Amino acid sequence: MNDQEPSYKTKSIAESIAESIAESIAQSADTDPGHPSNYEAGRISNHVYFATLLEPAVLAAELAIALAGNDGTGRVYVVEPSGPFEDDPNVTNKKFPGNVTRSYRTRHPMRIVDEVNRWDCHTPEFLQAMLDNITHLRDQGQMVIED
Repeated sequence: MNDQEPSYKTKSIAESIAESIAESIAQSADTDPGHPSNYEAGRISNHVYFATLLEPAVLAAELAIALAGNDGTGRVYVVEPSGPFEDDPNVTNKKFPGNVTRSYRTRHPMRIVDEVNRWDCHTPEFLQAMLDNITHLRDQGQMVIED
């Protein structure tokens, strides 16, 4: 009997799921650049924004719906990038070093693979606090979207 550790490592469930979902999660159906921004009226977005973690995608979808004055939680899609992408400069290194939210942007179309139909929604109080902060930043001229 060999007491040595095997040369392979058994993956955790989380690691297996992460590897099996090579796609990324986007927060809107606009899978091509050139659509109106979800965050600034009258602005056309030059990028498609997406995240490889569900939480930032859900928050972005919920904020986009709230900023548009609509009810609901928004839609979240599993997507595949069709070209190169980069860290989203609007969140990367803003509060935390690096890209802890794993948020990205691309100038290339995204292919919708699936829709995420269930997730835990943020509380109305949490979303209102986020919206109040966005309003505060806008009022101070600090709500700048690098696009």
